[in-house]
Amino acid sequence: MIGDKYVIGLTGNIATGKSVVRQMLQHLGAYTIDADNLSHQAMAPGAPAYAPVVEMFGRIVLDDDLTVNRAMLGMIVFNSPRALGKLEAIVHPVVRQAAVSLATRARQPVVVIEAIKLLESPLVKLCDTIWVVHATQDTQIRRLVEKRRMTEEEARKRIALQSPQGDKLARANIVIANDASVEDTWRQVQIAWGGVQRAAGPAAVAAAREVARPVTAPLSDTRKTSPLAGGGTPQLNLTVRRGMPGNADQIAAFVSRMQGRPTDRMTVMLAFGQKSYLLAHDERGRLVGVAGWQVENLITRVDELYADPAVPRDQVIEALAAAIEEASRELQSEVAFVLLPATSPRDVAESLRNTGYGPLRIEEIRFPAWREAARELLSADGLGLMKQLRADRVLKPI
Repeated sequence: MIGDKYVIGLTGNIATGKSVVRQMLQHLGAYTIDADNLSHQAMAPGAPAYAPVVEMFGRIVLDDDLTVNRAMLGMIVFNSPRALGKLEAIVHPVVRQAAVSLATRARQPVVVIEAIKLLESPLVKLCDTIWVVHATQDTQIRRLVEKRRMTEEEARKRIALQSPQGDKLARANIVIANDASVEDTWRQVQIAWGGVQRAAGPAAVAAAREVARPVTAPLSDTRKTSPLAGGGTPQLNLTVRRGMPGNADQIAAFVSRMQGRPTDRMTVMLAFGQKSYLLAHDERGRLVGVAGWQVENLITRVDELYADPAVPRDQVIEALAAAIEEASRELQSEVAFVLLPATSPRDVAESLRNTGYGPLRIEEIRFPAWREAARELLSADGLGLMKQLRADRVLKPI
């Protein structure tokens, strides 16, 4: 228990689909924390675990830019239980402190803490219930081969190095079976969420309703003073709502039309395991804009942004950007990164610039976590933009 929060501890072995379930719980109104990624941040230059890790394992674990090479560190600790124990003794207390800080600040009454070694860490004492995501070993191997480009032998070795999944299942309050379709996993999560709402009380029910409410997008000062007569652009009456898996067909049809190539429902359903969607409707209820975005490690990433050219596109983009920022602040995000594909209409980028987004230049980003996220985003072709969402760093005290 953390204060008045109801805390779900979410775990499961590699490639069982923990992150998919965590994202689904965020769709339903929970505040979610990826503890494994917090451990990466804890070892960033200047963070509390950085110097102790370098002192313990030597400069061999550093890259040329003096950041910790996690692959090198992993090779050391995963082949030595003693070395792994020393690393965890350094990192776990920092991660626990960071998780408590994030959960305490969250407005949401339900908090999810995801960690592969949750049950072996101090985080387990914070949890009111334990959820375990389960998949068969064949499914794990297939996912590691297809998504992480491992050989079957490498996948089997990686699975064997982890604590038995059966140990996790034995301590589970809720088990989510994640071998079948995304729809099946979503159904299980929704059913289990009903139990969470009953356990957490009225505040959790209210939070779930809050997720579904329309987002009121504030107008820019320029838009407020724009003339609506004598050739001026009429002001749209837009409503922005969070998309749900039930909207997958509608999203797929709209994205297909905007891209000029087919996108099927299953592609959108799979994307729901990684990101959220916001849908903009006009006063007649027509879908005129879609944004695909996610918040991970206090960083917002937007990799889909579409507006119907049949309506004033700048108004749609501004409304979606405002809604993304409002939802991001609810999740304590510090910065927003946007990647626009090279084929994106020029006025989309211009509309974002009018709302405060500037060029994304990695060399000008001061914070390691932000730089890493920016590099990942810009690995694809396109135009990168960014906007800082808050003046303070949420985890700076940590």
